[in-house]
Amino acid sequence: MSELKRLNKAIAETGFCSRREADKIIEEGRVAVNGEAVGLGVKVSEKDSISVDGKLITKEVGNIYLIFNKPIGVTCTTDTSIKGNIISYLNYPERIFPIGRLDKPSEGLIFLTNDGDIVNKILRARNNHEKEYIVKVNKRITDEFIKRMGGGLPILDTVTKKCKVEKIDNFTFKIILTQGLNRQIRRMCEYLGYEVEALKRTRIMNVKLGNLKPGQIRPFTKNEFDVLNDLIADSKKTFNEEI
Repeated sequence: MSELKRLNKAIAETGFCSRREADKIIEEGRVAVNGEAVGLGVKVSEKDSISVDGKLITKEVGNIYLIFNKPIGVTCTTDTSIKGNIISYLNYPERIFPIGRLDKPSEGLIFLTNDGDIVNKILRARNNHEKEYIVKVNKRITDEFIKRMGGGLPILDTVTKKCKVEKIDNFTFKIILTQGLNRQIRRMCEYLGYEVEALKRTRIMNVKLGNLKPGQIRPFTKNEFDVLNDLIADSKKTFNEEI
């Protein structure tokens, strides 16, 4: 007998979207199982066919886990109607989606996958998942700037968590965040009267950008994936931050 699973989980496992997004399209009446429109809470087996907007999405595809060096100008969205979207840029043969975001004027490391479960685990907040960035600003960096960046700043109706900040040269610093507020680093710099001229993400948790060039993509190594799984094993259910 085939194992039954919730419809949103089955959709996420196809790589079509995350579980949260699956709940939304189910509520909108866009999902059918074996040709019949269904609602939330339905359970399906591997023998059932699932379609969204009349298009079949179920097929046997293994889990895909990719590392991408996003160039400046690419937008981290699955909406292919948006110019410069990451999906059209990569033109990958299977359906994949980015885990979290990296804004259009920024570059560097981002993960892509077709595994909705791992997306949810990584995006859950309060897990102290480190993200490392190299940032160039428009004015000379002072000791006071480094101290205040690391001590927490009031942006977006909250105060940023304390973080590690290290001066690299007069205009460049490294920062390691464990939260992901919208355009956080840029807003923090603006609060202190600085403007970001270049921003590159060089590490997410245990995975480093290394010598991957802008626009290049590669699969996770087995060791990278094993360590990542260990790090997210105890993820708690909160969705209010982005990677």
